[in-house]
Amino acid sequence: MALFMNQNNERSELQKRIAAELSEKAKKRDEQEKHDRPDGVSDSNYLKDTKTTTSYLWLWMFVGGFIIVGTIVLMINLR
Repeated sequence: MALFMNQNNERSELQKRIAAELSEKAKKRDEQEKHDRPDGVSDSNYLKDTKTTTSYLWLWMFVGGFIIVGTIVLMINLR
């Protein structure tokens, strides 16, 4: 058999203070990490002088797929 003890669900003042301090530290750490991260999209050097994908991407994918399928079919037929 288990022994059940009566527990109060209320937090003590020490627990409240510790929880508040931990949440404050976590918020400060999150804010600091947001400013310290060099890998954000807006501040990355690898994105410098690049442009977004054009609306012709589907066409290039079709042409590439056609070439790949055509090469495979040609290799099978030459066997």
